[in-house]
This record gives sequence, C-alpha cells and structure tokens, in this order.
Amino acid sequence: MAEFLIKVADERGRLLQQVESGISESEVRERFAQQGFLVYWVKPKGILIGGKAGRRKRVKASTFLIFNQQLLTLLKAGLPVLGSMDLLVKRQRDAYFRALLQNVRERVKGGELLSEAFAAQHVFPKIYTTTLMAGEKSGSMDEVLARYVNFQKMALTFKKKLAVSLVYPALLVSVVVVMLIFLVTYVVPQFAKLYSDLNAQLPAITLFMLDMGTRAQRYAPIGLIVIALTIFLLWRWQATDRGAESIDRVTHKIPLVGDIWMKYHVSTFSRMLSTLLTGGMPLVPSLETAGASMKSRTILNGMQRAAVRVREGQSLAKSLEEQKVFPDLSVEMIEVGESTGALPAMLNSVAEFYEEDVQTALSGAMALIEPVILIIMAVFVGGILISLYLPIFTLGSSIH
Repeated sequence: MAEFLIKVADERGRLLQQVESGISESEVRERFAQQGFLVYWVKPKGILIGGKAGRRKRVKASTFLIFNQQLLTLLKAGLPVLGSMDLLVKRQRDAYFRALLQNVRERVKGGELLSEAFAAQHVFPKIYTTTLMAGEKSGSMDEVLARYVNFQKMALTFKKKLAVSLVYPALLVSVVVVMLIFLVTYVVPQFAKLYSDLNAQLPAITLFMLDMGTRAQRYAPIGLIVIALTIFLLWRWQATDRGAESIDRVTHKIPLVGDIWMKYHVSTFSRMLSTLLTGGMPLVPSLETAGASMKSRTILNGMQRAAVRVREGQSLAKSLEEQKVFPDLSVEMIEVGESTGALPAMLNSVAEFYEEDVQTALSGAMALIEPVILIIMAVFVGGILISLYLPIFTLGSSIH
C-alpha cells in the first residue's frame, strides 16, 4: 500500500486535503468518487505537497539501475510496457520509488507515452526520458534501453572508483583537523593554566601559542556559528545561476584538482552524448540534453552556446573549440569522428580515454597529497608541542 495526497470537495462544497493509503491513484480516486466526493486530484505523497511542487529527492542510482535491468529483461521477453510496469511496481521495495512508478503506470494506462510519464515525475535524469523517447519513436525500445543500462553501469562504476580513491585522503584530513582543534582548544588552554600558576617566564613562541589557544577556546562557539553560516550562504548562493557558475569557475582553477574535475565532466558528457546519438537522436537535441544533465555550470552553459552554433550549421568540433571548455585533444578526436561518420564511437573513445586519465591523475594526486598532509600534520602538531614543552625543558635545566 502506498500513500497518496488527495484533494476533494464534499456535498456542501467544502475543500478537503488529506493523505490516504491505497493501491494506486485510480483506486483512491474511484473510492472517494463512490463516496460522493468530487475529486480534484490524487498525487503520490512526497511528489506534491499542498498542491505545489514540493521537495523532491533523487532515486538511488543503484536502485534505478536494477529497475532498468529488470525492465529491459521483461521487454526482451515480449511483455508489453504496461504489464512490465505492473510487475515491477509490485516488486519494488523502495516506497518512494514505488510511488513514482505507480504514477508512471497510471499515466501510461491513461494513454501517455512511457517517456512522458517518467518526465512528468521531475525526478529522473533528462537523458533517461530522452532515451526512452528515442526508443519509442524508432520502435526499438529494448535496444535503446540496453544502451542506457550499459551507460548507467559504466557511470556508476566510475563514480564508485572515484569515491573509493577519495576515502583515505578524506579520512586523513578529518583526523588532522580534529586533532588540531583538540590541541588548540583544549590542550593549549590547560598548559596556559599550568604556567599561570607557576608564574614562570615563558619564551615568545609559547606566549603566542597560549594566547592563540585561549582565544580559540573563548571564541570557539562564535567561530562555529560563523563557519556554519558561511557554508549555508555558499550553499544558497550555489543554487543561483551566477553563484553556481562562479563556484564552478573557481573549482576548475584549483591546481591539480581543477584539471581532474574538468576531465571527469568531459568523460561523462562524451558518454552521454554517444548514448543519445547511438539511440537515434539528432545531434542538436542530443547536445542540449547531455549539456543540461551536467552538474558543471561551465560545461552546461558552454554546451548551450555550442548547440546554438551547431543549429546554425557549424560543426560540433568547431563549436566546442569556440567555447574553450573541452581539452584540445578531445576536440581533435571529435573532429576525426565527425569527418569519418563515426562520431558516437569516437565519443566513446573520448570518454574511455579521459576516464583512464582521471584515474591515473587521481592516483598520482593521492600519492602526492597523502605525504603532504602527513608533513603538515607533523609540522603543526610538532610546533604546538615544542612551544608548550619548551618552558618545562628550560625550568628543568635551571634546577640543575
């Protein structure tokens, strides 16, 4: 049983809005209609709140991949789309995803295309709904869906490899930051109390460290509030077009990291575009769809401008070169693909080349970053401890 948000009017004309459990939208609608209510709309809970677009969450990538693999298997077995959706809705364990699929099923049952029904949820990637639309137009839904599943598998595998590569450095940085905060805000003030009781003459470096630790402990709550507020404001600013583009531009300029980040987006975009073109989509719509699916605002804006130039009759390679977004090597490979009529295959080669390049560059960066972090930790922690224990060594020598 799923939960649905329903808006009805009773016999006196009073509007009611409430959450009801049911098998499907049509079942809930029919049940209230039989009770004499005028049903305005029925929507899965979590999709719409109060009749307006509510906060939407994404479906897990792994869950979505399994669904598409099962859908592909059923379609290849000869089952119709509606029958396949019936089976998959019943077997779906994720309540939120099941509610979305129920809505998709009801829309398909009402006469909508599968691509239109998925697009109406405003949750699924545009490349997915566009791929489905290409399959519906060409009459080869199973072939197009198989290409998307392969794309999804490769993208998910690549993301997992990146995540695994970043686990140890992230853990190391977290430990260093926690250790430094503990030393400065707790250990240093304890030494400040000790030396205050001794009334000893302290070296300048010790006085500086004790003063910094005392101030850090005193203003720590204010500092945490300022940091939290800054992060919140940056997060809100990133939601705007100008903020997202500015942050993206700064990210791409970070030494070492920016280059890896750009190559990752280039590989993702190339594989998306190849998948859409192989599915039978024209170049301009494929370019617009792949560009709109990118998280990098720099690439998104660049692809929008490139799509305009391609629509005007310019080649894809020349349009990408004008945007100065793609690396020169990738543009040259795309130009070769265009001239030989093998653009989708060449785009796959571009994606594979830069995926391998990202893995190699990331491994090299991690091999460099890890010792740098350890050296920084040794310098800071060693400097703090030496400044704290230096007066003790001085007092010990004066006793002798």
